[in-house]
Amino acid sequence: MHWLQSLDLALFHFVNSTLANPLFDWLMPILSGNGVPWLPAVIIAVPAIFIWGSTRLKICALLMVLVFAAGDGLIINNLKDTVKRHRPFVTQPDARLFGAVGKGYVAPLPDGSRPPTANHHSFPSAHSANWFALATVAFLFYRRSAKFFFPLAAAVAFSRVYNGVHYPSDILAGAILGAGYAIAFAVLAQLLWNYIGKKYFPSWHAQLPNLLNPESIPKSEIGNRKSEMDWLNLGYLVILLALVGRWIYLASGIINLSQDEAYQWLWSKHLALSYYSKPPGIALLQWFGTHLFGDTEFGVRFCSPLLAAILSLLVLRFMTREVGAKAAFVLLLITFAVPLLVVGSVLMTIDPPLVLCWMWAVIAGWRAVQPDAKTRDWLVVGLALGLGFLCKYTAMLQLVCWAIFFALHKPARLHLKKSGPWLALGVFAICTLPVLIWNSQHGWITVSHVAGDAGLLDKTHISLGEQIQRSLGYFLEFTGAEFGLLNPIFFIAALIALGAAWKRRAEKPLWFFLFCMSAPVFLGHWLYAFHSRVQPNWIAAAVPPMLCLMVAVWNESKFRVKPWLIAGILLGLVANAFLHDSGLLKVLAAKLPGDKDPAHRLVGWRETAQLVETERAKFDTNAFIIADHYGTTGLYSFYSAPARAAANAHTPLVYCGDSDHILNQFPFWDEYNYRQHRPGENALFVLRLDPYPLESGWLKKWFRHEPVEPVPQPPKLTPARIADQFESVTNLGVREIKINDGRIFQRVQIFGCYKLK
Repeated sequence: MHWLQSLDLALFHFVNSTLANPLFDWLMPILSGNGVPWLPAVIIAVPAIFIWGSTRLKICALLMVLVFAAGDGLIINNLKDTVKRHRPFVTQPDARLFGAVGKGYVAPLPDGSRPPTANHHSFPSAHSANWFALATVAFLFYRRSAKFFFPLAAAVAFSRVYNGVHYPSDILAGAILGAGYAIAFAVLAQLLWNYIGKKYFPSWHAQLPNLLNPESIPKSEIGNRKSEMDWLNLGYLVILLALVGRWIYLASGIINLSQDEAYQWLWSKHLALSYYSKPPGIALLQWFGTHLFGDTEFGVRFCSPLLAAILSLLVLRFMTREVGAKAAFVLLLITFAVPLLVVGSVLMTIDPPLVLCWMWAVIAGWRAVQPDAKTRDWLVVGLALGLGFLCKYTAMLQLVCWAIFFALHKPARLHLKKSGPWLALGVFAICTLPVLIWNSQHGWITVSHVAGDAGLLDKTHISLGEQIQRSLGYFLEFTGAEFGLLNPIFFIAALIALGAAWKRRAEKPLWFFLFCMSAPVFLGHWLYAFHSRVQPNWIAAAVPPMLCLMVAVWNESKFRVKPWLIAGILLGLVANAFLHDSGLLKVLAAKLPGDKDPAHRLVGWRETAQLVETERAKFDTNAFIIADHYGTTGLYSFYSAPARAAANAHTPLVYCGDSDHILNQFPFWDEYNYRQHRPGENALFVLRLDPYPLESGWLKKWFRHEPVEPVPQPPKLTPARIADQFESVTNLGVREIKINDGRIFQRVQIFGCYKLK
């Protein structure tokens, strides 16, 4: 072993130092990927392959992606973390180092050396493994590719030694491993295809028995009954994999709870007929999840992926029946590329259950308006509408959608002479009783709250010019948000589909029905944006029927939509990858400010709550905490172990700052009246600050790749209300929450408050 280590070290110095020359100093970092725009190249190449590539090339590309993801993420990284061999530049002071190292850059210490880090282990070489794995997959499909890919893989492996980041044994092990698991993965893929294909996709397997020697599927076979079942079974498999994948993602803890999720987690500790701002559905769902899996992020969000999976099943079967299985499967893929729906499949807010119930009512409603419909179909419509209302008040808008459909579609008006629609309305009315009873007991507080959110109570008097400017700003803000959240390509395609459905409303009843179940909500909010600010998620319920309509129109379109479809799916998948793990943005920018990160609302709260708890222990172990917002009240309660235990015992440790007016749910819970229960005690008041004020010029500095630092600001004054409630208040300073790469995600100012009056 000593001899092998000596040989390894000698070869390293020979390549890294003896072979040094200006040409290699320039070329080798490029071969290692430094400064090479790999991500844009992949984004361009993948759609080109799936649009113009042969069946063989598509399967080869798919296998490459799977081998790369599985090998790099599961095998190589785990081996590195197990072996924990330091990079050569850590243990060899005379090693020459070029460019990036593994997952990031290694900043030199004051003495010129570079520290070992957990992210920069050496054995085996990921670059070497990845390139030899890709070269092996290419060789299995195209034998002549060996003349290009294997020399390229060897050159990349050599560059890692020349650049000073790997020993020769690292790249040798990486090459052997990469080629080995690529072959193993190909064999495993063939064995799984032989088993699963014959059982669940028989017509496809008959046409494509050998993955490594594929033949094109005859067009005459596409669309027959067996092929339809194959598409449907493939949809079931994708839904199952997505459900499991989302649960695994939530269990990983990459993102924290949002403010609303933590706030509504507190609701689940106080079950009621309704709440200040929302119906009881969200509290019941969180109660269910946390009773299964405890007060964890996974428990809070358990139901969200489950609701998304049920929605996908309903839509898949509905579109298979009405349009076709292949079109239904395409729609399923589109839902993974629409950020608004993807966010709703992970975060446990009021939108996922509403969207499910809305689409359930749409599917049941289409069955109910058929000539052979039965009364129970209308009862299902009423139940779906009612359950949707118990999740979010937006469900009432579907009554408007139904009114428009009956008014404009004459054949449907025959049902109004029957009992079905009226029984559905009665079931819906019964479901509204919990909310009506609670509000009648609390002065109809929800009505004024919802009206305020909608801008109906705004009595500000401004000039006509200012009104026009503000209205245009609201409209453009809403349009831009939907353009991005619905995916630019699908946003435009959905608008075109709405126009086509209206134009052919007489000859396409299904199209017009889907139009009526989506357009009034979407277009209505779009127009209302001229009056008040409209939140992007307010149209969430209209998105699934609108996408169903889009795919139905595309299915009969004479235009070539396949390139646009693939481009839209790939664009959405890339965007959603960044939403799921904002660390991927380091590929695009060296320094993105924390509060401009797409996930900044979901990062840093655990650390912030733990910091606040530490400050409380230093200040006064018996002190309580006052947060400046209902959302941060929930977050501090959830992520602080003592506060979480206190919330479960209904003796809270974290309170929300009070007000002369009711602004949230806390005034309805007696135990959250700290002025009544905590007189004479000390407290910490925690005020959240903007991590990077807008005047910092972060955008210009980001594009110039300059370090961005927060603008120094004088400490904010303690809100007068808090100061009046205590005998004295001391500013304890500002604390910054830096995550992983040193970016600031949260900043809080803490005040010590002595003796509550």
